[in-house]
Amino acid sequence: MRERAVNIVSATGYYSSHEVLDRRLHASQISRSPRLEALPKGSVMSSTITDLSATSMGEPLARLVAFEPTTFPVLSVYLNTQPDQHGRTPEAAPYLHREFKALARTWVPSSPERHSFDRDVERIVSYATDKIDPAANGVAIFACWGGEEFFEAIQLTTPISDNRVYAYNQPHLFQLAHLDEQYPRYAAVLTDTNTARIFVFGLGHVIDAEEVKGKKVHRVKVGGWSQARYQRRVGNAHQEHAKEVIERLGQIVHEDHISHIILAGDSTVIPLLQEQMPQEMVSMVEVMKLDIQASEQDVLTATLAKLQEQEAKTTGEKVNRVMQQYRARGLAVVGLQETLEALANGQVEELLISSGMEETHLLPEEVEAVLAPEIPDSDGGTKSEKPRQASLPDLLVTKAKQTGATVTFVEDAVLLESTGGVAAFLRWRR
Repeated sequence: MRERAVNIVSATGYYSSHEVLDRRLHASQISRSPRLEALPKGSVMSSTITDLSATSMGEPLARLVAFEPTTFPVLSVYLNTQPDQHGRTPEAAPYLHREFKALARTWVPSSPERHSFDRDVERIVSYATDKIDPAANGVAIFACWGGEEFFEAIQLTTPISDNRVYAYNQPHLFQLAHLDEQYPRYAAVLTDTNTARIFVFGLGHVIDAEEVKGKKVHRVKVGGWSQARYQRRVGNAHQEHAKEVIERLGQIVHEDHISHIILAGDSTVIPLLQEQMPQEMVSMVEVMKLDIQASEQDVLTATLAKLQEQEAKTTGEKVNRVMQQYRARGLAVVGLQETLEALANGQVEELLISSGMEETHLLPEEVEAVLAPEIPDSDGGTKSEKPRQASLPDLLVTKAKQTGATVTFVEDAVLLESTGGVAAFLRWRR
């Protein structure tokens, strides 16, 4: 398991796990906090487990985005569970114990916040020790005992690059949203003139696979009119096969909410497939070369690489376009403050954010109350105008998700370097 000095965030701000974790909350702050015993009677555990069969990050992301900020700590844990070079799965417990021990010192032992934290530590460590599927390459866990015993665990076949632990007033979603974009749901079609293999991939694994077989044309005589008739029959058979493949692909696109398609295979049939393609699917298509007999894993690896290559090209074009829009005083903003303000106003149509932005904003930054999460005060209200500490990268992504904006991660940090790593297309301008 890869380890690093991660950013850890307490309920009153973000702390480095190897720096200022010996800070204490003032007793006066604790005494006014809502107590766990005050939870409504009959409240039940909000516990959801997303296993390796999950086909999309949409549902768990939606639940996490909908989580209301609270005065209790919300723990967000990201674990890299890839086997090492010897095939051994790393143990998560030692890492978690070390990070949680450091975090625990930021709350008074008898406080409701500390009680909620301690219960979540028990639940997270127990889950990481006993419930992780050996096939999982990454796990994301979110917990808040004080928030009606909230618990969300997501197991992934896709890897999580580094171990990270956060504690804040709401779930930390930057990494989860990034993974969701890196491993989208898409269809791949491998075909020759008679057989097509159609795959649906999502979150880095095969969701579905099926075959579409056409009619074989048997050749009896050669030459003269027989040859011409045979060629017509072959052409008609190829055309019919292409039509059947596209009809089935169209059904899959509709049923599985596909937005990307990879076509590969026989050079004779690919143009026929493209001719049959409905107009609404044309923009989804990329063509590549791939052996029709390739294994599922080889198809996944090759098509995902092609898709990510095309996404990088498209993202570069988007960055150029947003800069042009901004220079022309059109529907675009650039820079941290301007983009955050636009998100708070619900103006953002699409957020462009550097995927490495957390590395350049390791510590929390002071944010105006009107732009920060609506954290309840001691009376349960959210009208305090005091500035709040927040992780800017996570705040940007979370606000985008909360307001229905598309989030596009820019892998090439140079593209947005001059704007602080962020820009956005707007729905409207004030």
